[in-house]
Amino acid sequence: MADDKNQPKKGQINIELDESVAQGTYSNLAIINHSVSEFVVDFVNIMPGTPKSKVKSRIILTPQHAKRLVKALNENVKRFEQANGTIKDYEQPQVPINFGPTGQA
Repeated sequence: MADDKNQPKKGQINIELDESVAQGTYSNLAIINHSVSEFVVDFVNIMPGTPKSKVKSRIILTPQHAKRLVKALNENVKRFEQANGTIKDYEQPQVPINFGPTGQA
């Protein structure tokens, strides 16, 4: 019974974070698509002058979980702004999917 304190209590989930996942992946673009049964969020890191970028991570959510994610993000942004001030939302030009320089002959 000495290990009881390490066991999750009833109704709790024990979530582990792998070291490689804990490092995180930087993304400065999210592309969101959806069907009637799922939302697909692709996270991309695009760099100026680079003609091609790869999806770094893809998350697939049910519509219900997508709505919960939006709610959780909104709540966390509000808390962040209360503690740190308003986040400036700079106008940025629309980034085309074929982002990068194009060559001409």
